[in-house]
Amino acid sequence: MRKSTLLTVLFLCFAFAKISAQGITLKPKKPTASKIYEDIKKLNFLGSVLYVAAHPDDENTTAISYFANTVKARTAYLSLTRGDGGQNIIGPELRELLGIIRTQELLAARATDGGEQRFTRANDFGYSKHPDETLAIWNKDEVLGDVVWAIRTFKPDVIINRFDHRSPGSTHGHHTSSAMLSVEAYDLAGDASKYPKQLEYTQTWQPSRQFFNTSWWFYGSRENFEKADKSKLVNIDVGTYYPAYGLSNTEISALSRSQHKSQGFGNTGRRGSDETYFELLRGEMPKTNDIFEGIDTSWNRVKGGATVQTIMNNIIANYDFKNPAKSVSALAQAYTAVQKIEDAHWKAIKSQEIQDLIIACSGLYLEAASDIAMATEGDEITLNIEAINRSDANIAINKAVITPNNQTISWSTSLSNNEAENTSAKFVVDSDFKMTSAYWLREEGTLGMYNVEDRRLIGKPETPVTNTVRFDLTVAGVPISIEKPIVYKYNDRVKGEVYEPFEIVPAVSAKVDSKIFIFAKAAPKKIPITITAHTANLKGKVFLDHSAGWTIQPESFDISIENKNESKEVIFEVTPPAGENEGFIIPRVTYNGEDFNREMVQIDYDHIPLQTLFLPSKAKVVRLDIKREGNYIGYIQGAGDAVPENLEQIGYQVATLDPKTITPELLSQFDAVVVGIRAYNVVEEMQTKQPLLLDYVENGGTLIAQYNTSGRWGDTKIGAPYELSLSRDRVTDENSEVRILAKDHPLVNFPNKLTEKDFEGWTQERGLYFPDEWADEYTPILSMNDKGETAKDGSLLIAPYGKGQYIYTGISFFRELPAGVSGAYKLFANMLSVGKEKQERIKQ
Repeated sequence: MRKSTLLTVLFLCFAFAKISAQGITLKPKKPTASKIYEDIKKLNFLGSVLYVAAHPDDENTTAISYFANTVKARTAYLSLTRGDGGQNIIGPELRELLGIIRTQELLAARATDGGEQRFTRANDFGYSKHPDETLAIWNKDEVLGDVVWAIRTFKPDVIINRFDHRSPGSTHGHHTSSAMLSVEAYDLAGDASKYPKQLEYTQTWQPSRQFFNTSWWFYGSRENFEKADKSKLVNIDVGTYYPAYGLSNTEISALSRSQHKSQGFGNTGRRGSDETYFELLRGEMPKTNDIFEGIDTSWNRVKGGATVQTIMNNIIANYDFKNPAKSVSALAQAYTAVQKIEDAHWKAIKSQEIQDLIIACSGLYLEAASDIAMATEGDEITLNIEAINRSDANIAINKAVITPNNQTISWSTSLSNNEAENTSAKFVVDSDFKMTSAYWLREEGTLGMYNVEDRRLIGKPETPVTNTVRFDLTVAGVPISIEKPIVYKYNDRVKGEVYEPFEIVPAVSAKVDSKIFIFAKAAPKKIPITITAHTANLKGKVFLDHSAGWTIQPESFDISIENKNESKEVIFEVTPPAGENEGFIIPRVTYNGEDFNREMVQIDYDHIPLQTLFLPSKAKVVRLDIKREGNYIGYIQGAGDAVPENLEQIGYQVATLDPKTITPELLSQFDAVVVGIRAYNVVEEMQTKQPLLLDYVENGGTLIAQYNTSGRWGDTKIGAPYELSLSRDRVTDENSEVRILAKDHPLVNFPNKLTEKDFEGWTQERGLYFPDEWADEYTPILSMNDKGETAKDGSLLIAPYGKGQYIYTGISFFRELPAGVSGAYKLFANMLSVGKEKQERIKQ
């Protein structure tokens, strides 16, 4: 069942979203007369704020909403990363797929608080303890250039940093780096000798001021903050109440913050005064608590703006809340006047805002809907086009144009009040129609940077919508062209009208069912490849490209698929080398003389639009000499991970357990029970079921609890059998030395003998939220630390309890197992086998 675009209620009630250069909203907005009036007032403000931080959810949504809705400034959040390295509490998606989710959550947040969204190419590679490491992995020069690009293209009067650039090493390295880069870019953006190639597409820009959005937290305590020198601080009460919306600014902020669902940032709205502080870093200190004080934000800042100012003042003075359409004629005059101003930057922004207001005031509805959701080159598409003017405003359609191929739809008609006009047209998808998949994932990047070759795309939150229909209108005698995206919509029996993007896709896709295949023995495995035709009558060949040393049978398959969107499966037999080996397999389909090696991935959650991606189809194959004891494993999912599937790769049978249904009889079936990441943080039933889990251990079972967070989730109780205290200790360098403390313990000897070599080739990090205090009953197994830090011995603790064994680990198995890290598999197999070495000796 497909999902609707955004929170419908939110749009119906106060519709903060706006169409901008960063993307086109698919679902029609339905603003109230009060919201329209607020947007008209926003037309009279020509000032911009750029808020800068590192990740999705770093931004101060209260400040962004205040500047967008109270001040009426054009406000954007520049998140240096897409949050790809974080965790996900709503599903198993990690890395680039999590980045897709968090990008959409940011867009939902901005649609709520009235801001816009920007990014750099920086890849969130995971937690970093110092900006030196961060900037080395990111490629400082390139990310700095992206921040300069953001300033030159957005042209902010004021830049606000979320973090302090003067405190390296005191917080997340990404956080401090975002502020350091912002401070450095402040001057570079206005220097034509810096990043000169950018000036082929934009101009230099010098902001007027830069602030650090500080608070008592950065001073260590409220008491310290009260004593601090505040002569450089601007204090703003951001707790504004908006009668037009029936909400306080802080309530809007909470709604915005709550869009970050994959991070568990649901927020309860509050009301009342809310003071926020901004420390001046660059520029002249304002004489008042207005960060724009002394900056001309009226139409006088642009040549020819006086005429627009006069028209707008008249529109505001005569606005009719009962009949907003009375403003349409004057708005058309304002549109004409804006076309005459010389400032191309503000001309584009204000022209779009006026178009939006004309649509809102007149109740104008324009839509071009495709009869299919996905198309490939050569497909014939039927467009169903609807137009209705729900007012007495004088509006006529002159023609409609399918923009990619410039195909004109002959359609000339006056739009009478509340009388729908419909037409249809056919077109053939050709090479002018652009692929719609995420632009930053098209080419292979590095650990720290996405590869984007087209400079004009850098910073955009999504791939720009270019497959549109342009409606050439006459509004009150003024020619105005309005573009609408080609959409796909259908009726869902439960949700009603559902909008989805119209996607241009490759002719065929190929998918490997798993991203990792572990060969625990030298025997071959049958690996299915799913081929999906996105065009009719597909005939081609399927190959499985592979690393040296691996044998594939047969060499290829002929494939014939008659129907569009039909899938067929072929099965290759893959034989590993005799010894341990790591390699890759890549399915490839040849069709019409072209090679296709991408898979279709869809991300479908209620709170974001359906996301359709075409990513490189590639799976890791690992020949691993691994032994294991036990067979039947129970797994309690927490925040979501792929560990159960990974354990099945080495021969375990894994049953997913619902904590609500756990009973002693159920638990007794398992050789071991594993608790997923953050289960004690996010699954309420864990607190009541933990005694049953401990009884299971006491009666001879093995319980493995994976990492949980401390701090943000309150007083998390993991119910360990002996005292154990979680900390925020973590080891972020995946190449850091790992020392085996308990060299004689079965956990590192049975059934696999582990050495330091097994900790080579790990990915992103070693682990996180290690315990820093524990009872004597526990045995610490491993010791590790990042450079310059003390040893962290709490990554893997084991204690006997009754007849069984209890293990707590902060090691990032949820990252290492999906990445096919051999040593991680051996270590996890040993944990599952613990306590069974005695049984093995009896067998012998």
